[in-house]
Amino acid sequence: MIKASVARRYAKALFELLDPPSIEPARAGLAGLTHALSDSGPLKHVLASPAFGLEEKLAVLSALSQRLTCPPIINRFLAQLVKKNRVAFLPEITDAFAALVDEAKGTRQVAVTSAAALSSAEQNRLRSRLRNLLRRDVDLTFHTKPELLSGLQIQIGSTVFDSTVRGRLTALRGVLTKE
Repeated sequence: MIKASVARRYAKALFELLDPPSIEPARAGLAGLTHALSDSGPLKHVLASPAFGLEEKLAVLSALSQRLTCPPIINRFLAQLVKKNRVAFLPEITDAFAALVDEAKGTRQVAVTSAAALSSAEQNRLRSRLRNLLRRDVDLTFHTKPELLSGLQIQIGSTVFDSTVRGRLTALRGVLTKE
């Protein structure tokens, strides 16, 4: 709870500092930094270890943000995170920042998972259907998981709508074992 509250404050501060053209590059940069942090054990070690000083940590993060072509303000933001020992909050800050950007744009993030890849016509039909249902623009990301067998799993925020065969079989198993 505290981590989410701190992350929202940092995300809001960064959002308010940015001018409109640099918001999307900052979002992409934060997502790239979060991805690099989650995928790289040595990076986690450098940022978490007291053996490395602030300057070394800042140099590593600065080089990474330049490689990801982040706006210059991101370096100053990362410097504050390192100084306040909040780099571990970066994934939560990234999520909170993305939520602020979506709210400002009036869009909603929706993740669609299917057993097989959807054609572009199916994706467009689903996009327009969700846009009409939610009464706002949607930003869809599509994933495939063959283990779902058939159907769709749609995640809007923390709500998941599961119409997959795997989901129905799991629900049926729960009903049968409950009796």
